[in-house]
Amino acid sequence: MTNTTISITKETKDALLKIGNKGETYDSIIRRLIKKFIWKKMDEKWNEILKNDEFIPLDEL
Repeated sequence: MTNTTISITKETKDALLKIGNKGETYDSIIRRLIKKFIWKKMDEKWNEILKNDEFIPLDEL
């Protein structure tokens, strides 16, 4: 895998360190946060579908 460098502020770096676990890389912290964000967005989308759409129970089909 190719690595790249990104520029972040010291404040952001400190926040990542607080979020991370001992020995965890910045890359793994950021990947974990991205996964959580994606799951949260999917959950919001499904909740919106459940709220606004009408469903027929399977036993009624």
